[in-house]
Amino acid sequence: MSQMASECGAINLSQGFPDFPVDSKLIDLVSKYMHEGMNQYAPMQGLPALRSALSGKIERCYGRHYAADAEITITAGATQAIYTAITALVKEGDEVIIFTPAYDCYAPPVLLNGGKPVYVELPAPHFKPDWDEVKKRVNRKTKLIIINSPHNPSGAIWSANDMRELEKLVVNTGAFVISDEVYEHMVFDGQEHHSAARFDALAAHSLIVASFGKTFHATGWKLGYIYGPGALMQEFRKVHQYLVFSVNTPIQCAIAEYLQAPERYESLPAAYQKKRDQFLNAIEGSRFKAIPTEGTYFQLLSYKAISRRKEVNFAEELTRKHGIASIPISVFYPQGKEQCLLRFCFAKGEQTLYEAAEKLKAV
Repeated sequence: MSQMASECGAINLSQGFPDFPVDSKLIDLVSKYMHEGMNQYAPMQGLPALRSALSGKIERCYGRHYAADAEITITAGATQAIYTAITALVKEGDEVIIFTPAYDCYAPPVLLNGGKPVYVELPAPHFKPDWDEVKKRVNRKTKLIIINSPHNPSGAIWSANDMRELEKLVVNTGAFVISDEVYEHMVFDGQEHHSAARFDALAAHSLIVASFGKTFHATGWKLGYIYGPGALMQEFRKVHQYLVFSVNTPIQCAIAEYLQAPERYESLPAAYQKKRDQFLNAIEGSRFKAIPTEGTYFQLLSYKAISRRKEVNFAEELTRKHGIASIPISVFYPQGKEQCLLRFCFAKGEQTLYEAAEKLKAV
């Protein structure tokens, strides 16, 4: 869709990346450390200064201490962390619970490692788990459960009760969890992000994935991290050291220093809620219907009042004919699912959002 947007000169609200600049302070810090000679390999686990800063950040946010040396690893983005964690945990014949609609990097590494994806649907429009359905899918072969909250593509967040239900499942079955929390700092309307780190027994079974690219508006830097109990992290690192070994040194140095000011990530919920509200206010009067979004920087819009065409076809028409690109939700399901829903990224400047809204109101 991004390629199509470029070819058509359309406003691109499809792929999830901001169109506003990275904080110049962070850019200056990267440059500073490059000039200071921090340009060689970092340790495989990540720079000690960054892992130490993250240990403090995680404890500040979620009240749990993770040891910087043994329980935190810096990765080449969140996707690499997820791939590596799946490879470390899943063996031939293992089953992996995946909630749909699902980010497209979950199932392929399960299949590549001989595992079997077992899909559980999060029903629209609220996209919350039905725990009776989940329990029906869990059996002695269930090795791993992959969760994502705040959720891409729906923008839903899991409640504390959802996390407790998950905790009971893993305690009773011994399954492990990969908790994809890359949108952890984008939760709106006074709600709270319920990280897997907040729940004792769940934390003991979980590897938790986060993203500097998402948090600091620098998706092209491909820098993330993963944390969890030492025994799981030891298995993760056995794969990580041969997959990428280590990641960008000067950016690690810069972020270690940048994290010393917590307001740089604590201010994100209000900033992104403002963008969400700007976008929703701007499309008032259109024939699109907004599905409530509680987190992330994505907004689902229903076009049932406009057309019943398949989502891919309607998204292509919207791009080519009306000059605005989105993502059809059907592609987040293994067999597709037509619901007349498109995902729009509102991590954009105010002018971009206004121009996009004008195009949507003209449909």
